[in-house]
Amino acid sequence: MKPRITLKKIAKEFGVSISTVSKALKDSHEISEETRGKIKAFADYYNYKPNSLALQLRNQKTSVIGVIIPEIVHHFFSTVINGIEQYANEKGYNVMVCLSNESYEKEVSNFSVLTNGSVDGLIVSIARETQENEGYKHFDAIISDDFPLVLFDRIIDELKCDKVIIDDIGGAFKATNHLIEIGAKRIALITTQDFITVGSLRKQGYLKALKTRGITIDENLIYKIDDTKDLYKQIEKVIQVKNPPDAILAVNEIYAAIALKIAKEKGLSIPKDIAIIGFTSGLISEFTDPALTSVEQHGDLMGKQAAELLINRIENTAPSEYQKVVISSNLKIRKSTLSEN
Repeated sequence: MKPRITLKKIAKEFGVSISTVSKALKDSHEISEETRGKIKAFADYYNYKPNSLALQLRNQKTSVIGVIIPEIVHHFFSTVINGIEQYANEKGYNVMVCLSNESYEKEVSNFSVLTNGSVDGLIVSIARETQENEGYKHFDAIISDDFPLVLFDRIIDELKCDKVIIDDIGGAFKATNHLIEIGAKRIALITTQDFITVGSLRKQGYLKALKTRGITIDENLIYKIDDTKDLYKQIEKVIQVKNPPDAILAVNEIYAAIALKIAKEKGLSIPKDIAIIGFTSGLISEFTDPALTSVEQHGDLMGKQAAELLINRIENTAPSEYQKVVISSNLKIRKSTLSEN
């Protein structure tokens, strides 16, 4: 008796994606005639049959939407989830949240579970490892099947789906400009590795502000943090140098809080000796001493927008062209950049 064959096994046999196999079996002209012939012959030989139960489940409305986020520790992601739930619940949908823990394999596993009949659509912020490895086959597969998908925060422009982002360039521009206005001359940037899209965009905003104000860009003031290693030791290097910066822009709240802690341990007065700004105005920023000036990202609004886009897709009320919603940010000025004198 021949073994039961699946799309995954056929894809592995030919070294192609599951999406390619699916298209070949549907006789799509996106796949070459030669490849279509080979895949169809192989499927016929092994008596491939679509999983009718899975298809039935996927075609059955659940009134549940899935959300996959990289991590839960950031205040930003919790506010986005809150916004998603508010809008979804108003429209009669429940929300199922999964964590990728920044792992490509975990993200793929979440996709597999959620898209097999558990939810009507997905809202996703892409994992760090997925962006680093540029492994987007699992996205391509559900997009080719017209499975409703919305990306938020960390996105890939090439993926054909709806997207919601913060104006990261504008937010970093405002923050850097504020530091210049209070007299900073040497502004350090604590950012992510370049493959993390939000870090890359915030770097662009920082550089744009320096250029606009005629300040020479010093690459030695740009620090790219590896989140898999000791954050404290990496951020300590920003301050513990011969010619330290007089201001810091950190691309997230945690980097900013760690920088503030280290500066205080080194005996620096904030903001007199060094001013600090972070992204995301959460509880950490509010209750540090002094409180951190922050770029407010409006996660609640982002969540509501993402849920609205997704539910419109699910209910076939969305326009045919995919949408990209950009949410503006603003600066919440607190004592880490505001002198009492």
